[in-house]
Amino acid sequence: MKPEDNKRIQYFLTIWKGSQGNERANYQNFFRDLCDALGVTAPPPKGNVFGDPYCFDKEIKFFHSDRDSTTRFADFYKEGHLLVEAKQGSDISGKGTAKRGTETYRKAMEKAFFQARAYVKQLDVKPPFLITCDIGSHFELWMDFSGSYSIGYGARERLDLDDLLKPDVFDRFVAIFTDPQSLNPERYRARVTRDVAAELAKLAKWLEEQRHDPHEVANFLMRCIFTMFAEDVGLLPREVFKAALNERWIADPKRFKPEIENLWQTMNTGGSFGFERILRFNGSFFADATAFELPKEQLETLFRAANKDWSQVEPAIFGTLLERALDTKERSRLGAHYTPRSYVERLVRPVVIDSIRQEWQQVEMEVDRLLKLDEGQEDPTAAQKKKAEVEIRAFLKHLREIKILDPACGSGNFLYVTLDLLKTLEAEVMQRLVDVVGAVQLETEQVNPSQFLGIEVNPRAAAIAELVIWIGYLQWHFKRYGTTPPPEPVLQNFHNIEHRDAVLAYDGREEAIDPKTGKVKTRWGGRTMKHPATGEDVPDPSDQIPIYRYINPRPAEWQEADYIVSNPPFIGNARMRERLGDGYVEALRSVYRNIPESVDYVMYWWDKSASLLQEEKIDCFGFITTNSLRQTFNRRIISPYIEAKKSISIIFAIPDHPWVDASDGAAVRISMTSALKGQHKGLLSIVTEELSKEDGESVVKFESKLGSIFSNLSIGADITSTKVLKANEKIGNRGVQLIGSGFAITSYEAKKLGLGTVPNTEKYIRRYRNGRDITDKPRDIMVIDLFGLSEDNVKSDFPLIYQWILERVKPEREQNNRACYRKKWWIFGEPVVTTRNALEGLDRYIVTCRTAKHRVFTFLKNDIVPDAKLVTIALNDSSFLGILSSRIHLTWVLRSGAWLGVGNDSNYNHSECFNKFPFPDLSPEQKQKICELGEKLDAHRKGVQVQHPDVTITGMYNLLEKLRRGEPFTDSDRTYNDKALVSTLKQIHDDLDIAVFEAYGWQPTLSDDEILEKLVALNIDRAEEERNGLVRWLRPDYQAPGEAQVQQTLTGVMEPETAAIEPAEQRTWSKQPKEQLAAIQELLSTSQGEWTVDQLAAQFKGGARAKKAIKENLERLEFFGYVICRTDEVGVIRWQFVEMQKTA
Repeated sequence: MKPEDNKRIQYFLTIWKGSQGNERANYQNFFRDLCDALGVTAPPPKGNVFGDPYCFDKEIKFFHSDRDSTTRFADFYKEGHLLVEAKQGSDISGKGTAKRGTETYRKAMEKAFFQARAYVKQLDVKPPFLITCDIGSHFELWMDFSGSYSIGYGARERLDLDDLLKPDVFDRFVAIFTDPQSLNPERYRARVTRDVAAELAKLAKWLEEQRHDPHEVANFLMRCIFTMFAEDVGLLPREVFKAALNERWIADPKRFKPEIENLWQTMNTGGSFGFERILRFNGSFFADATAFELPKEQLETLFRAANKDWSQVEPAIFGTLLERALDTKERSRLGAHYTPRSYVERLVRPVVIDSIRQEWQQVEMEVDRLLKLDEGQEDPTAAQKKKAEVEIRAFLKHLREIKILDPACGSGNFLYVTLDLLKTLEAEVMQRLVDVVGAVQLETEQVNPSQFLGIEVNPRAAAIAELVIWIGYLQWHFKRYGTTPPPEPVLQNFHNIEHRDAVLAYDGREEAIDPKTGKVKTRWGGRTMKHPATGEDVPDPSDQIPIYRYINPRPAEWQEADYIVSNPPFIGNARMRERLGDGYVEALRSVYRNIPESVDYVMYWWDKSASLLQEEKIDCFGFITTNSLRQTFNRRIISPYIEAKKSISIIFAIPDHPWVDASDGAAVRISMTSALKGQHKGLLSIVTEELSKEDGESVVKFESKLGSIFSNLSIGADITSTKVLKANEKIGNRGVQLIGSGFAITSYEAKKLGLGTVPNTEKYIRRYRNGRDITDKPRDIMVIDLFGLSEDNVKSDFPLIYQWILERVKPEREQNNRACYRKKWWIFGEPVVTTRNALEGLDRYIVTCRTAKHRVFTFLKNDIVPDAKLVTIALNDSSFLGILSSRIHLTWVLRSGAWLGVGNDSNYNHSECFNKFPFPDLSPEQKQKICELGEKLDAHRKGVQVQHPDVTITGMYNLLEKLRRGEPFTDSDRTYNDKALVSTLKQIHDDLDIAVFEAYGWQPTLSDDEILEKLVALNIDRAEEERNGLVRWLRPDYQAPGEAQVQQTLTGVMEPETAAIEPAEQRTWSKQPKEQLAAIQELLSTSQGEWTVDQLAAQFKGGARAKKAIKENLERLEFFGYVICRTDEVGVIRWQFVEMQKTA
């Protein structure tokens, strides 16, 4: 703050300090003068800039269910910076404004906040600062960089106008107007935390080089960490640790070990260290005070770490970085991305915080009712205040008894974020208590680490989790109570983080013995060696690791908790044996017999939590899982719970979201789900845009819908209710799986092995295509396919081929865990007989890449062997290729399939995407038309690639997507289009879509949701037909040879009858005001429509007599910013929940 800045503020204060009157007349002048005083640009006249990103009276639109809207106005707004609502109080009564210091005045300021918060929730770009202002008196600030704004009035920070003379406050206000992200505490704390972890990694590396026990190294460093933190927050006096390092230990390293052990022993018990009194810390960190001798260089490293600002360490990421620093294998990834806090909050809020905040909202509104003033009354009576205090303290007690469990807690980031958000709420509640009763004494009871429970199999991570929670808790203590130390002992050993397996309990394990040989069972450990003949890498048979037998395996028990939120390990079913060991997987599956073996590892957590929820032992749970959660094999866990008599509901889901794997910093795609007992509507958020930042976080934008969320994490047409159609059976299959890279050869190698010279070789060396060949361009790859031959046949008839696979396939197959792969090593691991049978007799067949960015179908010649990455569709009729390539089928695929991998590519599961898809009945004319277009589509793409080998299918469809979006082409796009003829490709697809819509008898203007509704209805109709004996075979000569073919052609598709909506069962109207309000809020929050008082009254038994109470509760909800009302054209007042505005 410069001297001239101070002068401008002084001048501003002479004009405005203590002013009183009407804020509507004064607020624009006030804020223009404030901008001048801060030296920042004032807003331009409204309408000068499109959208008015910086203006007074910013229009805020609230949309209603009929798409009509109500417009309100925010007093002062700057996009991405701030939103302000202004009031102006008075120092005396009788001027038409509230007297400052009274309850009436407090309510006026509170209402300004609720108005501003409601406005913010309607904005696409959420400002990080929300401000209310009493012109002439003070500002009240709220900061939220997450954009959720699920904060209450009690989270305010008050700054008087005089505070603008303080340099830090002045600079902060300037930054709010010019660079608000510079005030984001997460950014600064993340930088500090990275710096700290980097220094600790150096020391950890040195300690490991001295061959110290890794467990002891971790404990030593955690004691150092907490000591440095304790010093910076004031739990240790006068920089006792830093001073000792700088003044004694670096100069004389021999003194370090005995003296630091003495300090830690004193911290454990309390007492004196030198001339300083040390608090009693106790807990688990200092029970063992063992230290290592360190040389000068390492003490200097420790000193550099101690000089970081430990009070600003971010616990949400500190645990991850510390774990990497302590792990030899992970240390190289120290600079890799970590899971951003905003991602963690995205799950923690709907699982834990939102429901607790909703309880607090109801308490707040009840307190407001209890403190209601009569006409002429300025302040509540003592009796009113006492009743309000009882309500608030009851909620505080409840808040401090809630238990949260993370049964795969890792280094504790989910538990810490939950603690931080609950402490934020606790602070709000305490502020409301102060508002009601005045100052309150320091309370020993508060939200504390004992409420945050964890289970973690990694001992180091479990210890870090406990450290992280205590650091987060103590940061909050000093934020709230200043320099006042917490009660002793500072740390308590609550045993809340348990080091054990979360899903499998057992008494021990021992090496498994093979009963036939009497030897220990082993498997290949993964090391390779050079084959002596070929020089290629093959499994090293000497690298064997034991297989263990688990003694008395049983399901693990979990601590009692109210909420479960977690991010279990990302281990797919296919990798469980490799990552966890054969013995563990067999033991796990033996004790969870109800869980199919095909599910991913995380589903054991999901199943256990769903069972606890069903039994009402927890209130809610939520998990991060890989986005394969939506695939059929994982849905087998979810669907029974949703469909059960004692059902659960998914109340929140993001089907596909970017994520950072904590173990290695790798980018992955995940799903988020949260579940509640009973039948409830849920909020489904679909990612619409991702903007990457340098730190690896993506700024994610969503489109949200409210409705019943199905097990495939969708809303609308229930595609999970569809049936496999007999008409489609035996047609869709997977390709072969080699299980041996030596089977794949080039055409040059094929000739060396006898192709073209040795009789019959062409039957067993064939062309080969995998997914990349389809999405990119075909490669010069062939495959040795010996299906149908014995080993002796191969050895005698094709000796060159036999030696090739003996040297290149057999060594790999001998180390495979599956006996059938080892026994028939010369044949593909999965030769897929069903696919071979289906393709027999066809001159060509349809394929699509199982996982691909663009869903493309093409024909392959019958002499080509399809890889497992391809789905084969045994049809040679181009009308089917046309229908499969249409928008109708693509819409079905995108909903019924899944999304996989970092690239978030569409996955075509043929049992869902093909076997359930209802094809249209085609007239001869329709069939001919679609046939011609299907042939044209296939020929166009293949012709382009023949003419221009550098053009890929993915490249064509990338450009087609751009063309459909209407984006202008770059010069390179135009050059590519000249070769790929993408405009022609688009025209073929457009013509094909119209033809297929005509075949179904539908309008091509249908939305995706309408298409799905019709396809689901058609699937159900077809399934019913099949139960009655009518099957519309796709290829009857193959699927049903010898059966009488009874085909009936429909003229278009029958529209399903619209089911009548049954009225909801009337609810009981409670006599308790708080329960009345909760019931109304629940009705409004689960409906996207508007309600009148009469409509709400009709939902309750005896509701007609409760209309006055209903209206009062609606007005209270409106005051708090939860609902908005409007008067329609006939004078009826209609109410709608504000949260539903963006999802309507």
